[in-house]
Amino acid sequence: MLRATLNVAKAWLLLGGFVAALSSFGWWLGGIRLASVFFVVGLLMAATVHWYGPRIVLASLGARELLIGEAPDLYTTVERLALRARVARPRLFVLADGHPRALAVGRGASASGIALSQGLVGMAPPAELEGVLAHELARIRHRDVTVETPVVVLTSWLVEASRIGGWLERALLFVLGPIAASIVQALLSSRRVFAADVEAAKICESPHGLADALVRLEQAQELVSFQASPTTEPLYTVNPFEPVGLAGMFSTHPPISQRVQRLRALDPGWREKLRAA
Repeated sequence: MLRATLNVAKAWLLLGGFVAALSSFGWWLGGIRLASVFFVVGLLMAATVHWYGPRIVLASLGARELLIGEAPDLYTTVERLALRARVARPRLFVLADGHPRALAVGRGASASGIALSQGLVGMAPPAELEGVLAHELARIRHRDVTVETPVVVLTSWLVEASRIGGWLERALLFVLGPIAASIVQALLSSRRVFAADVEAAKICESPHGLADALVRLEQAQELVSFQASPTTEPLYTVNPFEPVGLAGMFSTHPPISQRVQRLRALDPGWREKLRAA
């Protein structure tokens, strides 16, 4: 798949660029000797991001692995949808809060995980939950997670680096925030979200489960408070942040109304079917 190959190339470009940037910074500070040290450190950090990036993200969000005995029906559903999506069944994680959301992380189609909040599992009807799971599986199949995960880890590090500035924190965030947001916008397009929506409709054999879930998630977000780093925005099914300030800079999701409209268009006669029912 061309899209998957492109995402893998983006991930390697990101990690290679990170190593090159760190080495160049070392050269600027102390010449070739310090550049060599920074190069080795950069390689180690890039390897850490590649292999442990999903764990880093999930740990930062407070996710824990969901055991099969805790939710056998959910595992059965994911297994069935993964077969349709032609990917290995991802590991499942749970976020212990009431804000309805889902996200996917991973290195590729065979090493990935999906995290669901307790609020989503308890709120969404089966068809809508399948739609959300199918969307995340589509992003795994397209290898979107392969580039999204390291992007989130590295940009989170950049934003967090501003906190070491003490009284300079605000000034550092003013500089590092836009740099991190530029990386996100350069590597992650809203087209990937539309593509995952279409693929999810194929996996579920209907676009309406996901479309209904998107509407429900948009409405529910206004009722439940939520706090997390805005750098994690690319990972979610929908943008859980208010698109203002720093969070607005990291927004990569198209408006939900556009996504729902495109999904409904995949089944033009849905209104007539609804009236007939």
